[in-house]
Amino acid sequence: MLLMVGILFPARAEGIMNEPQPQDSIRMTDSTGHVYMIPLSAFVKKKHKKEKKKKFVRPQRIDREIMKTVFIPKGQWLAGGTVSYSEHNEDNLNFLVLKDVDGLGYSFNVSPYAGYFFRDNMAAGLRLAYNRKHLDLSNFELNLGEDFNINLENLYYLEHKYEASGFLRTYMPIGKSKIFGLFNEVRLTYGYAEGKNSTGSGTEYDGTYERSHNLQIGIAPGLTAFVTNWSAVEVSVGVMGYNFKWQDQKTNQIEHGKRNTCSGNFKINLFAINIGMTFFL
Repeated sequence: MLLMVGILFPARAEGIMNEPQPQDSIRMTDSTGHVYMIPLSAFVKKKHKKEKKKKFVRPQRIDREIMKTVFIPKGQWLAGGTVSYSEHNEDNLNFLVLKDVDGLGYSFNVSPYAGYFFRDNMAAGLRLAYNRKHLDLSNFELNLGEDFNINLENLYYLEHKYEASGFLRTYMPIGKSKIFGLFNEVRLTYGYAEGKNSTGSGTEYDGTYERSHNLQIGIAPGLTAFVTNWSAVEVSVGVMGYNFKWQDQKTNQIEHGKRNTCSGNFKINLFAINIGMTFFL
């Protein structure tokens, strides 16, 4: 009988029965009594290993741990303000093309504010501001040569401006310092102003009354330094952002005029630096 590997003779079969059986084979006996060995590999189906598909691993974001340092904790109040004042007085001043300038003027600005830290290093609050500008020139001469000479007398200008702002301020320490830090303030401001300007006197008097509204969206970055545990000196630059302004004028109680302007400014003005004190309660 022929089975797979052939016929095994009885004598050989007896020897096979007496020999130790390999562990990787199975002993089989046919109907005639013949014994033969079949390897296990003949019964085991080979499993083809499936190739594993490479999964795309999204790169993780780098945690720079910038805001993990608590500079000002949640639950504190802040209150402070800025004040600025400047004054000038000219008496027979001559400067380049400006001749015989006589006048005086001043500018005054006060801005208190208060806020609450609703989370670590972040505060929301309200800011109010008042600004007053005054200029009185009794004589002003612009000399650009013999054929072009302008002489103005009795120039007068006065303006009052009121502003209200909602702000969101974020603090960040410099390194791991608890004293020095940076901050950035995002503001939404509404302003209302009244002013008047005039030239001449007597029968040659010409005056204009003006009202204006403005809406401003901007940022004001700055630097803070704690001088005590509860107070800090803050230095900030002028607001950078967008400004929308609407003006209405009335000249000599007869003529009406209007002006609408829109401007964007993202330059740091070194001549508009504000210094103030902030108290943390």
